[in-house]
Amino acid sequence: MLIDRSITTLIKDKLAGEPKVIVLYGPRQSGKTVLLNEIAGAEKRKKLSLKGEDVRIQEVFSVPRYDTLKSYLGDTEVLIIDEAQKIDNIGSSLKLIFDSSPIHIIVSGSASFDLANKLAEPMTGRATFFTLYPLSVFELDKEEVRFGLDKKLPDLLRFGMYPKIHTLGSEVEKQDYLHSVISTYLYNDLLSFNEIKKPKKILDLLSLLALQIGNEVNIWELSKQLLLDRQTVEKYLDVLEKMFIVINLRGFSRNLRKEITKTSKYYFVDLGLRNALIRNFNPLRLRGDVGGLFENFCVIERMKALSNQRKHANFYFWRTYDQKEIDLIEERDGKLNAFAFKFGDGKIPQATKKEFLHTYPDSTLTLINTENIEESLTR
Repeated sequence: MLIDRSITTLIKDKLAGEPKVIVLYGPRQSGKTVLLNEIAGAEKRKKLSLKGEDVRIQEVFSVPRYDTLKSYLGDTEVLIIDEAQKIDNIGSSLKLIFDSSPIHIIVSGSASFDLANKLAEPMTGRATFFTLYPLSVFELDKEEVRFGLDKKLPDLLRFGMYPKIHTLGSEVEKQDYLHSVISTYLYNDLLSFNEIKKPKKILDLLSLLALQIGNEVNIWELSKQLLLDRQTVEKYLDVLEKMFIVINLRGFSRNLRKEITKTSKYYFVDLGLRNALIRNFNPLRLRGDVGGLFENFCVIERMKALSNQRKHANFYFWRTYDQKEIDLIEERDGKLNAFAFKFGDGKIPQATKKEFLHTYPDSTLTLINTENIEESLTR
């Protein structure tokens, strides 16, 4: 089953114009290879689709020599390289190709920092960047949510939004798949980075973060629990962000005396992976973390919605020292849009609403719950 991804049309539009370098980031299993195959299948010009894991491809593209590259490419008009971060010097080789005889180039990578490091300087001013997250709620098959998103929500909070999940039938199949993502893809990716000396510690760190979704994270406490120094914990957290496993929200403030800014919250890009880490796929009625799951889900879905529309924003949470809190602040186009996420029929405390809107009178504040989730996620 081919799932229609929101950014496919945007990428195809880029390919219809002058030659471009398109960089597609995204976590493992988010559907990058399927999307690239779809684009390649629809392309009428002469194309060349390559795999970055291929040793022969690594040999050709890791040495930026124009005669070798030109001989290999021939009269190719569209070059597609999946998992391009596996190739040394890929940025220099692509720059040489593009500057010498511009063609359309699409490259993908699962680890943004590895690919970004190789492309940053060579591709300055030449590349357009896209991120492909796991499915958003608006990319789900209409048949899946025909009775309303609120009815589908329990499954989404338990098993997440990886495209593969939505092709599997039984809960056992879904659990087995998510555990395989951890043991195969995640663990092997961690082993591939030279600076990661203890991948088991990172999995332990992820498990600790999984138990704290919706709460502020204390780095010193993580350091003590993991028996690692603070600097190492911070480095591992940075790696996990750049691998698209978690995202970090910092505290928002323009009134430094009262608002908390020096702590972070961490959310999982996919809740299925999070639940697999703590081996908890229990129904929502048997769980004590439903509020955190719903908050995580809504934060990530807001980010996906804006990313898929090519709208750029800064994201924060807001909390004061007297415990007034707003889950998500979006700073976009000079305006603040604030959101509170409440599973069930929870409300925003009146004192919180009053203080936030008084402090930031030109902002908006929206309550998202299970009843209005569909209409509110794309506001």
